[in-house]
Amino acid sequence: MMKIKTPKKGRVKRELQKRAPKLVETGKKTLILQGTKTSGTLNSVLTEIYRLKKGGAVRFTRKNDNIRPFESGGETSLEFFSLKTDCSIFVYGSHSKKRPDNLVIGRMYDHHIYDLVEVGVENFKSNESFTYDKKLAPRVGSKPFIAFVGEGFENVDELKHLKEVLLDLLRGEVVENINLAGLDRAYVCTAISSNRVYLTHCALRLKKSGSIVPRMELVEVGPSMDLVIRRHRLPNEGLRKEAMKTAKDQPKKKIKNVSSDAVQGTVGKIYIPDQKIGDMALPNKAKGVKRERREAKRKEANERASKKQKEDSE
Repeated sequence: MMKIKTPKKGRVKRELQKRAPKLVETGKKTLILQGTKTSGTLNSVLTEIYRLKKGGAVRFTRKNDNIRPFESGGETSLEFFSLKTDCSIFVYGSHSKKRPDNLVIGRMYDHHIYDLVEVGVENFKSNESFTYDKKLAPRVGSKPFIAFVGEGFENVDELKHLKEVLLDLLRGEVVENINLAGLDRAYVCTAISSNRVYLTHCALRLKKSGSIVPRMELVEVGPSMDLVIRRHRLPNEGLRKEAMKTAKDQPKKKIKNVSSDAVQGTVGKIYIPDQKIGDMALPNKAKGVKRERREAKRKEANERASKKQKEDSE
């Protein structure tokens, strides 16, 4: 029987809480690795993906012979690497006669495989094969536009699934506000057929338009490739419901001494202990104490004066 260890130190507990599934995801790290056999094209593809995801990706260059994402038991090493690197999305490259230049893109939930998409890479062009002004080169870590062109992304199930996976892979950190001047790249995905997608990476060039909003031009900077869908596996319904939980689905935690009323709204109760004002020590510089002292001195002086008058009269 497997023994489950629970953390005893607070630092370890906090680190595990950071890696646990969250209701609101902030960003997903990408794990990039390869199988026992790869081609020169596939190595270039993995290198380009790592360059595009620099700062949010982990690259393994050693060969892995026991990883088979679509087979039962072949995902154990993937889940182990996901747990160690805290990556929730992976890109696995392999090459064989049956499936040349093969890429498997998968998402993880709680460090277990959530869903998978297998694509073949064709007509690959690296970043070096494009000529453009180097001043237009996108900055590392910048937020991209992602455009999906074609009705297939709304009608074909395989393309719908690929769209979801590519969004998670390419979008980077989740932010609420963004500066227009910081947008310098765009990923354009075009559905050519029911199982083929053309993916290209472009730089954005801002030009004058005669209004406040500038005119944008796309300059292809690479890489670009055709992705041919071969296999895909959707998550089961129970796992999907667990992963799709939102903050609204969670029961609200009861707050002490706070109640809600239809008329008054939120009403709070404040409990104040009995204040023993008579036992409180007043400071020496209090105005009331000084006045009492002056009155006492005057009273003593009047009593002394009256005593002297009586003695003189006798």
